[in-house]
Amino acid sequence: MTPKLYHSLLAAVLLSTRLFAAENWPQFRGADARGVSTNTNLPDKWSATENVEWKAAIPGRGWSSPVVWGERVFLTTVINIGETEAPKKGLYLGGNRPEIPATEHLWKVICLDLATGKPVWEKTVHQGRPQTPIHLKNSYASETPATDGERVYACFGGVGIFCFDFTGKELWKHPLEPRPTRAGWGTAASPVLHGERLYYQCDNDEQSYLLALEKRTGKEVWRTPRDEKSNWSPPFVWQHEQRTEIVTAGSGAVRSYDLEGKLLWALRGMSGITIGMPYAADGLLYVSSGYVGDKLKALYTIKPGASGDITPPEGQRSTEFIAWWDPGIAPYNPTTLVHQGKLYVLYDRGLLSCFDAKTGQPFYLKERLPRGPGFTTSPWAVADKIFCLDEDGNTSVLLAGDTFELLHTNTLGGEMCMSTPALVGDRLLIRSDRHLYSIRHPGR
Repeated sequence: MTPKLYHSLLAAVLLSTRLFAAENWPQFRGADARGVSTNTNLPDKWSATENVEWKAAIPGRGWSSPVVWGERVFLTTVINIGETEAPKKGLYLGGNRPEIPATEHLWKVICLDLATGKPVWEKTVHQGRPQTPIHLKNSYASETPATDGERVYACFGGVGIFCFDFTGKELWKHPLEPRPTRAGWGTAASPVLHGERLYYQCDNDEQSYLLALEKRTGKEVWRTPRDEKSNWSPPFVWQHEQRTEIVTAGSGAVRSYDLEGKLLWALRGMSGITIGMPYAADGLLYVSSGYVGDKLKALYTIKPGASGDITPPEGQRSTEFIAWWDPGIAPYNPTTLVHQGKLYVLYDRGLLSCFDAKTGQPFYLKERLPRGPGFTTSPWAVADKIFCLDEDGNTSVLLAGDTFELLHTNTLGGEMCMSTPALVGDRLLIRSDRHLYSIRHPGR
């Protein structure tokens, strides 16, 4: 294949991705994992009643994001038949719960109608007592499903991956062995789809690995061991002009693998916990790791084509394969956001910074958002606006650009929010601890 033909095919693939992304939201942060919509019909103002098309009660607890294809919305939840301690808003100290619950739980996959929010089907994929504990602010359904338009793939860490068709028929299941995680915090890394395979990154304190499954059968294609302890970052499939690779962020290193699980390159210099998802924008890969308990909070921008160990020498802020990096600007929980040439960094304590995405030069640093109890969800962008949702259900809306300009704040009346929303067509889907909201202009 000639380079010209390859570039043409790649451009067609990227265009196709953007087109179906406008009407579908197939995985965490959307088809390209960037959390961006160009649909100017999406509302930028709402409340618990204003611009609410529908509100669906969701039983149990789950922090997985909704995913959407066509007229179907999919999400996961786990119902404790006994009593569940309510999660506390704010920072994560004091949330360790090392005891495994002794009560029966129901692991469920739920399908809703996009237009009405009414249930289409609900399936219980597992019933029993949990095999591992979780942090007070985590859930047993924190992994976001993925869909390819024909099937939906629901992942529950330590239980399994379950594949259904759109009518609710179970096609296959792949068990996931329970593994201990740091301080018993539980799991959260979502699977991703590419081509005919589903990829799942399982970093834990016992035996970490990257897994590839056949998406039609659930058969294991390969499993690559990883030299990591617990992390909560999903993998990212990076398609660029030179190749397609699977990028994994971890506390030990950022590592990239080919589609057969062979290591391509590695980069050391991350904080002790990695949560944010890698993603690509305007030809660069963005990876961050900003555990609040560490001094090192590194954010890297990586060029395509790397190989071997690309760790930058001490004191060097750019190399052959690193456009730029900064040791102190990465967030802890939220994934960063690139929009219109700007890199936005949302910090858990409600601060927002903005940088030039290509150079790392700051436009503004740690401007204060209206104070909330904490920010866990990743920010998103629509047209010329940036949105930041706090755990108390308040969304700060800012004008995109190189100056900090808060436009207004939307509230859902105090319902706790830790799930990153889905942006599909002219609808915004926000999950709280009790409901799934469809935010839409009336009459659309």
